[in-house]
Amino acid sequence: MRERELQAEVSKLTAQVATAQAQARSAQDQAAKVGRRRRTGWRGPVAVALITVGCLLAPVSVLGVWADNQISNTSRYVANVTPLITEPAVRSALTDKITAEITAELNVRGIADQAAKQLASRGLTRLSTLITGFSGTIASGVNGFIRSTVAKIISHPLVARLWVQANRVAHTQLVRALAGQKGGAISISGGEVVIGLGPFIDQVKHNLAARGLTLVDKLPPINPTFPLFSARYLIQAQSAFRLLNTLKWVLPLLCLILLAAGIYLARRHRRALIGASLGLAAAMALLGAGLAVARVLYLNKVPASVLPADAAAAVFDTVVRFIKQGLRVVLVLGLVVALAGFCTGPSVTAVRMRRGIRSALGAIRGTGERAGLSTGPVGSWIYRHRTPLRVAAVAIAALVFVFWTLPTPLVVLGIAIALAAALGLIELIGRPPALASATPAAADQR
Repeated sequence: MRERELQAEVSKLTAQVATAQAQARSAQDQAAKVGRRRRTGWRGPVAVALITVGCLLAPVSVLGVWADNQISNTSRYVANVTPLITEPAVRSALTDKITAEITAELNVRGIADQAAKQLASRGLTRLSTLITGFSGTIASGVNGFIRSTVAKIISHPLVARLWVQANRVAHTQLVRALAGQKGGAISISGGEVVIGLGPFIDQVKHNLAARGLTLVDKLPPINPTFPLFSARYLIQAQSAFRLLNTLKWVLPLLCLILLAAGIYLARRHRRALIGASLGLAAAMALLGAGLAVARVLYLNKVPASVLPADAAAAVFDTVVRFIKQGLRVVLVLGLVVALAGFCTGPSVTAVRMRRGIRSALGAIRGTGERAGLSTGPVGSWIYRHRTPLRVAAVAIAALVFVFWTLPTPLVVLGIAIALAAALGLIELIGRPPALASATPAAADQR
């Protein structure tokens, strides 16, 4: 009888335990459902939207800063286009343009034919016939002499300085035109905005006269024009210019604010930081692809009579080189930040990597301690303050990048490597308390 009561009591307790376990599992499932509902709340989608919009604004910001530097800043524009005069294709195109203008105005063959007619009128028919037969050869020789002279002048440092001066004046007048002001070297001719090449022609004429071709002294002033862009875009450019002056700093700041807000609102900040960094890198890659497409369209649109293909390619590549440099910097920066976020994360790979680095540095430190090379109190102080020291190292690296004038991808990589080295030194020099307490005991045993 007693055994039956005990069995009944055990069965009752077992049932109660099973009921309690079922209730606990139900409560856990309910909590998990609530947690999932909370995780799928408004913060996640809003964070994704903010980061996406920030990444989409990044290429526009890069283009806006570049355009502002090139349009409103004459010194930066001149620094950008100065290398063009050293491009062989541009020199050749400029040489052909100036030679064609001078030879067309000089008309050596016409002068030879006119001299032949005068000789014939005076009875010197044989000499007239001889000059008429060789007029083409004479014109070809003079034209070749003019072209070789122009080519030498174009490659002279004096013309390089003249190129800088002409571009500086042209850019100043372009800014005036975009601002809606009238007057200056830039004008509208034949439906296009053009710039005069008179200063180059004057320099060539002076050198040709010094080389014995004094016929050029009798030529009237020559000021051929070089087309810049269609005049129908001038009004649009003026509107964009005013808008650019307004938004040149708003777009980059808005991009950074959106990215920071998205990372802050995300529940997993590290994952959001990695996503935003990779998004920036992808946006810069798309901008690079867009520039490649724009290059092809530009080269197909420029007529060979206006600018040869190789010269047009050199002009395009030189003008957009700062865009490419900027997008490469942002791309490399995004990849570096994404890699840093991954390496500091809780993934198995990241944990094993950090553990391996820490073990290697600890082994080096231990070898030094056993050899009598101890960091002493300094190492103990660094170990106690390792967290603020790491934060300070990251802050210094960020400030160096921000205040670096025109950083390049190599600069970004150099800053990242220097930061990694600084963090490694903090870990290496820092002396854990266990090692500091073990060292005196080892010394006592010795």
